[in-house]
Amino acid sequence: MSSPAMTFDERYRAIDSRDRRFDGQFVTAVRSTGIYCRPSCPARTPKPSNVTFYPTSAAAHEAGFRACKRCLPEAAPGSPQWNLRGDTAGRAMRLIADGVVEREGVPGLARRLGYSDRHLTRLLTAELGAGPLALSRAHRAQTARMLLVGTDLPAADVAFSSGFASVRQFNDTVREVFGMSPLELRARRRVVAGDRTVPAPGAIDLVLPHRGPLDAGGVFDWMSARAVDGAEVATPTTFARTLRLPGGPAWFELRVDEAGRMRLRARLTHLGDLSTLVTRARRLFDLDADPIAVDEALSQHPELAPLVAGLPGIRVPGAADPHEMLIRAMVGQQITVVAARTALSALTTALGETVDGFEGTTRLFPTMTAIAERGAEVLRGPAARVRSIVGAAAALADGALALTTGDDAADQRAALLAMPGIGPWTADYVRMRVLGDPDVFLPGDVAVRSGAAAAGLPSDPKRLTEWAARTAPWRSYLTAHLWRAVPPKPARVRRGAASDLQKEASA
Repeated sequence: MSSPAMTFDERYRAIDSRDRRFDGQFVTAVRSTGIYCRPSCPARTPKPSNVTFYPTSAAAHEAGFRACKRCLPEAAPGSPQWNLRGDTAGRAMRLIADGVVEREGVPGLARRLGYSDRHLTRLLTAELGAGPLALSRAHRAQTARMLLVGTDLPAADVAFSSGFASVRQFNDTVREVFGMSPLELRARRRVVAGDRTVPAPGAIDLVLPHRGPLDAGGVFDWMSARAVDGAEVATPTTFARTLRLPGGPAWFELRVDEAGRMRLRARLTHLGDLSTLVTRARRLFDLDADPIAVDEALSQHPELAPLVAGLPGIRVPGAADPHEMLIRAMVGQQITVVAARTALSALTTALGETVDGFEGTTRLFPTMTAIAERGAEVLRGPAARVRSIVGAAAALADGALALTTGDDAADQRAALLAMPGIGPWTADYVRMRVLGDPDVFLPGDVAVRSGAAAAGLPSDPKRLTEWAARTAPWRSYLTAHLWRAVPPKPARVRRGAASDLQKEASA
């Protein structure tokens, strides 16, 4: 279900059936009314002759349309296209969502992508119908709407939390995009009876929309098994961690509420970091995925159908911080998850900065500079392995190695493989989690091979790779299913107890 490849008729059938699966993947602009809607808008379906489809709300706005007050298209989940697409447009959208334009301007975005400002603007306008400034403004408007309807923050705090330079700019943009003032937009929210608690200063509590089923329990379990002591706290139903953001330390917690919605609680040093934090939390739990498309595609293979039926809406965990992800991957090479967690916890205890006021967490994951300077004192294991981890941290710290969500996949992989101590498994694992690439397969992974054998697939890496090719472009989700298919290890039994059991069995 990749919207750029859809025909006009396919899109029109989607809006005629009010199919929620396509929310966030394109918007419908209606010339007779001058508004644009999400595909599932409950309003009467417009005539085909009055409809124009746009890939983004920014493009519709640039064409002179305003957002529908009934369906609020800005509230839809993000498009999975920006992970599916490894081209410049996809890379730009990932960086814009991470707040690069607000922090570095269009020149900074262009520099990261390897283009001039003017050429990048031409390219994005031709591809997406809007330039980087318009796309960034649309992202700010989405964040503002989310805060206005989801929190009791004062309007001025909403303005700066959304990345606007002034309250006036915020008011003008909200009026222009939504056709109403910020206070009018806030007045339209649904207030839950009896729940009028005003958040503490710097505290946020929001709903994070997602499409289709969500195997939240699977992601919580994944995070729990790998939670770094001091920096992360995980339970079967929640995950919380500290995070270093441009404005200072932050903390967030993800949980599923009684209505099945994913909720984010957060505390920030600087409210202007909220948009970046929301983007990273969404990437961490893969909330912009299209699980229905993934499940439908994988279910076509008889060997996978039972796995998909047992775990609908499986997600591939992402990364809250690209640099941290590389260190975690390198520490975890060729050792167990438990051993990696122990090593990373020791590293964080020794080198992580202490933070106060964050629930259940007391430290930040160490900076790359700290690991480069003192990692060798803390890390244990073969000397060559320790040198490679410290060397990677040093390269990240001084900029010799760039690692961002906006990297070209092939260039990122080549740069990682050029580093001492980084092999194909690590490079591909990082690409899967940092870029959110949905089509990465890890045939050399021991757990993948074990899960493949349990599912009736070839366990030989070469034959398994050949078989997995038929599941493109969803091989990351195949990998996730095979991880989950690994048979549980039998409980360890004391030698004396084992002897007693054998006696009972023979009796």
